[in-house]
Amino acid sequence: MKFWPILLISTLCAGAQAADIPVTIYADAGYPPYSYEKNGKPAGLYYEIVSAAFKRMHGYKIEVQTVPWKRGMALLRTGTGFALYPPYMNTRDEPWTWPYSLPLYDERVVAVCRKEVLAAKPRKRWPEDFYGLTIGNNAGFIVGGEAFDQAVRAGHLRLEEAKDSETNIIKLGLGRIDCYINDRVSIQWTRNQLKAAGKYDEGGAHAVLAEAAVIAVKQGYLGYTNRDNGKYAYKSDFVRQFDSAIAHMRSVGEIDAIVHNFFKNH
Repeated sequence: MKFWPILLISTLCAGAQAADIPVTIYADAGYPPYSYEKNGKPAGLYYEIVSAAFKRMHGYKIEVQTVPWKRGMALLRTGTGFALYPPYMNTRDEPWTWPYSLPLYDERVVAVCRKEVLAAKPRKRWPEDFYGLTIGNNAGFIVGGEAFDQAVRAGHLRLEEAKDSETNIIKLGLGRIDCYINDRVSIQWTRNQLKAAGKYDEGGAHAVLAEAAVIAVKQGYLGYTNRDNGKYAYKSDFVRQFDSAIAHMRSVGEIDAIVHNFFKNH
């Protein structure tokens, strides 16, 4: 009988060592249909992709929390947040984000403008043909390219940021901005949602929109902080397991199936 306490203690210690590590992953709260908050919970295509990958991982209890994009970037920049999705790879402007996961999905960044803006003159070259205009952007998004950033700094065009896609599209419809830059699918999806909810009337004076230019093809990632100073001792294993899961999902067509089913049902 005297061996039972030792056996019990050993069993409890082994159980504690085997407990899953709690990990919080942050997600953009305002980037539908890819990443957003719905009824207080994370939603979107990227949520479905990363959730499927998380189920293939071992040793972690993973929670996804939605935050405004600028706050999510601040969490990575200060090392108080472990990882965030879906940044584009941008080590120059966001040096605090490293490493990046394998790419999750290809997005096409476009400029969508009010039709009367496009009728005034041809606007095919980005950003030169858009000089003099007010361009909307999601706060904290860096999607216009270096030439666009230089044009903003030089005062050739004006950048106006809003918290999310919905706000920017409403501002377009009200004539408060001339164009809006973001992913093509995100713009189309958000505009359809706004119309269905009665929040966007295409009969308005400024509400007829058209795509003006394709700016770039970008890929979304899960990005990790590199400012944690060793706080997340499990990082290398987490990165390895997540990338392994994404590579497998891609090789067997699971990501393609998730994308197909998501857009079919939304």
